[in-house]
Amino acid sequence: MKKIFGLLLLIAFINACQAPKKEVEIQPDALHSAMKKLTDVIVHDIFSPPVASRIYAYPSIAAYEILVRKDSSYIPLAGQLNGLEPIPNPTNEVNLDIAAIQAFLLIGKTLIFSEDKMDAYINKWHTEVEKSGVSSKVFENSLTYADEVTKHILDWADKDNYKETRTYEKFNVKTDDKTRWQPTPPAYMEAIEPHWNKIRPFVLDSATQFVPEKPTPFDMSENSPFYLEVKEVYDVGNQLTEEEKEIASFWDCNPYVMNVKGHVMFATKKITPGGHWMEIARIACYKEDTDLLETSRVFALTSIALADGFISCWDEKYRSNLIRPETLINQHIDEEWQPLLQTPPFPEYTSGHSVISGAAGIMLTSIFGEPFHFLDSTENKYGLPTREFNSFNEASDEAAISRL
Repeated sequence: MKKIFGLLLLIAFINACQAPKKEVEIQPDALHSAMKKLTDVIVHDIFSPPVASRIYAYPSIAAYEILVRKDSSYIPLAGQLNGLEPIPNPTNEVNLDIAAIQAFLLIGKTLIFSEDKMDAYINKWHTEVEKSGVSSKVFENSLTYADEVTKHILDWADKDNYKETRTYEKFNVKTDDKTRWQPTPPAYMEAIEPHWNKIRPFVLDSATQFVPEKPTPFDMSENSPFYLEVKEVYDVGNQLTEEEKEIASFWDCNPYVMNVKGHVMFATKKITPGGHWMEIARIACYKEDTDLLETSRVFALTSIALADGFISCWDEKYRSNLIRPETLINQHIDEEWQPLLQTPPFPEYTSGHSVISGAAGIMLTSIFGEPFHFLDSTENKYGLPTREFNSFNEASDEAAISRL
């Protein structure tokens, strides 16, 4: 009897040892931190706003496409986004959370310049995950699966015409046409991304799906509608209130501001408009305590809205190719006049910040609803105070009017 009892204990012990470990669950903070790191590198590398929107989109989509496998109530983006085929299935036991974060980081690393900064972050994150109790086999399988998904997404990205646009003809500034955009002070930089309308959109059927009305016809004769619009910019700029100055600075989001001190010129790096809205998406997710899958969905949809917004907006910018108010004011009204903020190096119409803020605001409202009270602390690191909003649309409206 004792032998039988001992044998039963041995069997129970063996079964206990062989019982599968509970899968390690990665918290949403891991994706939040990865997104924040990506933003930090984008700022460091000084990517233009349109290019930065592309960098946000592909990693975010990859993370969601992996995590969506955890819940059948969520719908994959494959088959909905232009040219995106379903990602491969894992062939071994994997932790989808780990694979999603890894794919996000790997794709982000591929799309930026400072790969060493992302490598250091990835190595640190791996150390943290290994301490979480995940088995070494599942961990390695998850990294391998992330590699497969990364290749799949990057192969898709390679077909979006980005590389081809790097070789297109340089934008020609025709100084004999008084209506066309001209470089503006103090740096007189070349036009940013004049061929961005050639980038494959994510959801739009083309860059021209939503063509805005034509800008007010150029006419600098006194009291013409166009002249009055230019004069409004001049008049408003000369009598800004402290609150208006604060709003303008808060939504400046110029990634490369040139500062002039006497004969010395130096640059200040800041977050892009898209980066600001990705931070608002993070703030909303924290407020609602969204899980990892839902957080990835918010990031993916917001980044897609931003990316397509830039493609559509840039299509109109270089079609109308409208001269900046600063140039006209200096030519016709006051040659010493300067705007509060540095004029960015691309044509006037339509306002980039207005378009992409509207797109992001509508997307976030569709996810979280309205009203949605939040505190936007995005610009704190640049010495600006937190601003309070009762909805995403209220924030996007303020961003739009800040461009005046």
